[in-house]
Amino acid sequence: MTFDQLPIFPLPVVLLPGTALPLHIFEPRYRQLLADCLEGDKRFGIVRLPEGIAEREIPPGTIGCIGEIVSSERLADGRSNIVVRGAERFALVSFIASPRPYHMCTAELVEDEFEIGGELDALAERVRDTFRRVARAARTLSDDPDPLPELPDDAASLSFAVTSMIDIGLDARQEILASRSPLERLRHLDRVLSAALGPILARAQVHTLAKTNGRGAHAQP
Repeated sequence: MTFDQLPIFPLPVVLLPGTALPLHIFEPRYRQLLADCLEGDKRFGIVRLPEGIAEREIPPGTIGCIGEIVSSERLADGRSNIVVRGAERFALVSFIASPRPYHMCTAELVEDEFEIGGELDALAERVRDTFRRVARAARTLSDDPDPLPELPDDAASLSFAVTSMIDIGLDARQEILASRSPLERLRHLDRVLSAALGPILARAQVHTLAKTNGRGAHAQP
């Protein structure tokens, strides 16, 4: 599938399929993009803008993600706060001339390779379990009683959801977005989470002990 005239918003962020991204719209050209999208199908492309690169110098082949507007709040001065949710991925083909004040491009739909098998299922379960252990430890460190987020069942969506909730930097996040292999994405996350698990569990244990003045959870005063 080809997008012949896709409104595009270059940003120093990486939007992932199935995940939400809040945006503050203040530039006049993107106010117009928002108005046009709200009158249309509420979709536009978001592509990562690397530091030091002009917007129209983003290389062909760069992978972005369609953002679907799920909420929009217009402020009194014309600015807006919106939330978009990631949908399909696309590969930038080229910017095109347009009378609109914002960028337009042609792009091609990007889909995952078809992968099934025991390794994929086992890896998805391991990533899911390790993420929950890391997340629980992080909750302990911040004294946060909120429940852990729900995770998708399928491996492809799981890889994007977990990526959106851990700090791996924009380069690694873009690599995950561009990968067409759920298995490779999960392998990447498995390495990252496994490396983080031991240190964060140790810190959480120290934090818990510190709150009891080192006496242990069942010590008597």
